[in-house]
Amino acid sequence: MTNGTSVRVVAAGDHFILPSLIREALDHELPCTTRELKLSWPLAPFGRVAEVTEASDAEDELIEALTGAQVLVTQMGPVTERVLEACPDLRLVVVCRGGPVNVNLDAAKRHDVRVCYAPGRNAAATAEFTIGLMLAALRRIPQAHDLLARRSSWEGATYYTYEHSGLELEDLPVGLIGYGAVGSRVARVLCAFGARVMVFDPYVQGEIHGLRVPSLDELLEMSRVITLHARLTPETHGLIGARELALLPKGSVVVNAARGPLLDEQALCESLETGHLSAAALDTYVQEPLPPTSPLHALADRVVLTPHLGGASRAVAEKAARIAAAEVSRWARGEPLAHCLT
Repeated sequence: MTNGTSVRVVAAGDHFILPSLIREALDHELPCTTRELKLSWPLAPFGRVAEVTEASDAEDELIEALTGAQVLVTQMGPVTERVLEACPDLRLVVVCRGGPVNVNLDAAKRHDVRVCYAPGRNAAATAEFTIGLMLAALRRIPQAHDLLARRSSWEGATYYTYEHSGLELEDLPVGLIGYGAVGSRVARVLCAFGARVMVFDPYVQGEIHGLRVPSLDELLEMSRVITLHARLTPETHGLIGARELALLPKGSVVVNAARGPLLDEQALCESLETGHLSAAALDTYVQEPLPPTSPLHALADRVVLTPHLGGASRAVAEKAARIAAAEVSRWARGEPLAHCLT
């Protein structure tokens, strides 16, 4: 807490969480704190908060910017042991993402630095993107677009046959694996489409949108589409492999906008090649960026691939900046922090 002393804040943004967004959110929050609170800047005077343009791989730049600063708000700034050792005045780090993967938490504890994050900032965006992937895969929208827009070919009209046409969501059995912030939103949207929603999540109690299924195997056997929303843990790593995919009815579709390692990509490719699966839509992968040698590239007629964009919306960036600014404001007033890990 500040106890009325002057505070220096560094906004180390990037091309998504813009430094200006962080600064604007702080400007909105901090005037509501005690009048004694004043912000200055260790860099050029952009206003009351210093800005670092790009900090994803910039230990030296970050150390220089943090000279004399007590607070860092960042998206990808590398808060390493070296940075923490070089910045003894730093007391609070707020990361504008769902987990502070860019922060050495053990080192932060040793240096008595509080570390906060912004949970839930992209739940709505990821849920909407998941539905978009699902529709794209079911109706082969990207493939039809490619034929017409890139090749000037009307061959995409061959999808207007019974054999090649896709599935619609109304009355379609869709299985959700995981029912957290994203999965629950996906379930609500699918119910609005009229899909037959089924959910497997042994950790969720209470009411859900859809039918609760007691086992993963049962969910797979009943679903024409599955979408993954589980957290990535040692228990869920490789959750959907060859055995699980074989349980799905022939012609099923797999959607993953959660975490790549939840799904065995090799088994997925083999199931697509044999025709057991009709399509897949992926936003996350075991290795990112997706390597050029991935067999997924050769299955472009059956897969929809996007480069981990599920959480990328303007609203997410703005929301993350607001969550971070509110945390800084609580710290400055000496109030309990809402999302603190150290």
